[in-house]
Amino acid sequence: MIKVIFAGGVGGRLWPLSRHATPKQFEPFFEGKSMLQLAVDRVRLFGMDDLFISTNTSYRELVHAQIPDLNVEHIFYEPVKRDLAAAVCLTLARLKERGMSGPIAVLWADHVMQRTDDFVAALKRAERLVTERPERFVFLAEKPRFANHNLGWMRLGAEIEPGVHAFEAWKYQPDVDTCQTMFESGVWRWNPGYFVFDLDVALRMYEVNLSQMYLAIWEMVRDEALLNARYAELEEAHFDTAILERLTPEQAVVLPVDLGWSDPGTLYAMKELLAASEDANVEHGRVVTHNTRDSLVYNTNDGQLVATVGLDGMVVVNTNDSVLVCHKRAIPDIKTLLKRLETEGFEHLL
Repeated sequence: MIKVIFAGGVGGRLWPLSRHATPKQFEPFFEGKSMLQLAVDRVRLFGMDDLFISTNTSYRELVHAQIPDLNVEHIFYEPVKRDLAAAVCLTLARLKERGMSGPIAVLWADHVMQRTDDFVAALKRAERLVTERPERFVFLAEKPRFANHNLGWMRLGAEIEPGVHAFEAWKYQPDVDTCQTMFESGVWRWNPGYFVFDLDVALRMYEVNLSQMYLAIWEMVRDEALLNARYAELEEAHFDTAILERLTPEQAVVLPVDLGWSDPGTLYAMKELLAASEDANVEHGRVVTHNTRDSLVYNTNDGQLVATVGLDGMVVVNTNDSVLVCHKRAIPDIKTLLKRLETEGFEHLL
């Protein structure tokens, strides 16, 4: 099975720990390892010959430095960042141009899992399901631990065979009340974004549904100068809406899993992942806290002490050039803050 780890995101919501030059997937947040390195470790037992990493041109050398045993020819790049539909199509065309076919797993470089053996077992089962019926797209559906309204969810349909369900519906970032109802129902699962499909079937779907992108990318794959010059002109479309939402009910099946999966896509999500309990703090570096609970206090500046008193549900991040103080409920506003920093002349800090 071909495995592709996508590692091109900028991780803006983890600013100032994550920067454009060194996004979150490359930072050694977890016992000295980056999330990219953890993602590769999860699938090493499959072998490295059919493992590929898709990233941005700016990060190609960074990927090679972190995964030195990966063939440099297996590091694909986008000249500029487009949406996921273009990135996946470009990767599929590159693989096909090398004569590859069969099941392919789409994986992510910025997630964390506790039960990697179960993840490997799920990928093997998904590979079998796609090999048996190549028109299938197999989705992994994570058991929810709480009513997380910041995630996408999928609804399990009838059980087709033991441990395999029909796909019934998507719901992206439901409102809080709806999310609680979904969580309690037991038939809705988190959508971690992992799926397995047949390479040729997916390319045919691009040819039908995004024909202009499909034809343009094939030209670019065969001419690197054209790729660098014209890739930025491609339509920005998300893979979910362009391809996945066009699947018929017969094409989509779901594997319920319990991987201990997390997407530390925000600073508070990082705190939730690392904390021993909901009330516990996560502290890093030269930090002293007093009467502080449920907070992330992260200091990467060895020349300064960060001290807190009386904080509750707060994020405090201190780096060599920036300090962020934010309540956990205001985390979504960091995106707006970054736009303001850019317009006010602080783009060099992003």
